[in-house]
Amino acid sequence: MLDYPYRYTVNCSSFAYYWQHGVGVELLKQLASPPDLANADQLIPYLFQWDKLGDQVVIDLHLQAGLQQGNQWLSGFLNGDDLPHQARHTFDRFFENIDLYPPWLNKNRLAQGQALCQRAGLTALVVLRDYCLMGGYESAAINKPLIYTGVLKRGAVKRLMDTVEFWVQIMKPENLSKGKEGLRQIFLTRMIHSFSRVQILSKTDWDTSKWGIPINHWDLLATQLGFSLVFLVGLRRMGIFPSAQEIDGLFHLWKYIGYLLGIPLDLLPENEVQAIEALYYWTMTQREGDDDSRSLAQALQQEPLEAFYPKTVLMRKMMREIHLFYNHFLLGEYSCRLLGLPSSTIGRFAIANVWMNRKAERNMQDPTFRMRSIRKGAEEQEHVRQIYQSFSHSETGKRPDVY
Repeated sequence: MLDYPYRYTVNCSSFAYYWQHGVGVELLKQLASPPDLANADQLIPYLFQWDKLGDQVVIDLHLQAGLQQGNQWLSGFLNGDDLPHQARHTFDRFFENIDLYPPWLNKNRLAQGQALCQRAGLTALVVLRDYCLMGGYESAAINKPLIYTGVLKRGAVKRLMDTVEFWVQIMKPENLSKGKEGLRQIFLTRMIHSFSRVQILSKTDWDTSKWGIPINHWDLLATQLGFSLVFLVGLRRMGIFPSAQEIDGLFHLWKYIGYLLGIPLDLLPENEVQAIEALYYWTMTQREGDDDSRSLAQALQQEPLEAFYPKTVLMRKMMREIHLFYNHFLLGEYSCRLLGLPSSTIGRFAIANVWMNRKAERNMQDPTFRMRSIRKGAEEQEHVRQIYQSFSHSETGKRPDVY
């Protein structure tokens, strides 16, 4: 008999609305038949499965030498540097279980996925922030590790900075090769997941019977679906309509990244149809958002005011309004109401970005125009990455409050 944790329940609020009245209605039309929610029961064991290989590295190295030193050794290992014996031995054992270039990997498909993510430019970052990340707060369970590790107290700026760094580095062509920054970012993320999990389980009152294992395999799949399927849905909503080749590349890219992050291959979708079914099973068995969800949403809403850019308070307030507009445009009024996000009249002019995207898409069949769009989009994303990095290297650590 299955042991149903508290977190596992039929959703009847935000996600149910998505599938019954929102974008999910069109997604389900792509399936041969409606998914049977009873099939989700077989996925419950994944709530109690996790990356034991990564946790062992953390136990053997990071807990002894500290997170920063452990991650420096990881970077050194990937670069082929000389390391202390214990560090070398630990990472040898870890990577002997990982084929960095599995036989199913297709580099051309990988490049197609990266190119799509780059050509979307600033729109890609808007979708990630205001749709994928904010929408994820509608689940109480998946966000509990953020609360237990103190992410809310550290603020949304740091989380966005880390996400932008991760995104930009993994999307650069050839950056997923050994010794390159994209691959390093993936394994740094995997170690941070393990470090957080080990600390939560050993130093807090985390209730596994209620929430499952923190950062478990099924929740990691949900995160992967956020970067792939939900991202794709957001792009279409924003006026970007990827080709069949680009969509195939997007799912291949995130299958590979998910595999490197330790998600079991049998969970990872190959295409949009499989991803829709996977997203349905996860979302429709999620307990609705709670006070922690709304606190995280409020922190992300206020993030522009806590950031260092733009330089004036007035412009930062305008940035908050723009993001609020995109929250409502992408998530819908129902979800925003549940998350406590007010609507914005001022930010409505941001709809112009959608119009420009639609206009540009009409020329995307032109190879020259497409390559120019990829370069321009990559430059836009790199510029945002550099802005966030300037926050972390600020000498004073204080934001200039200039009116």
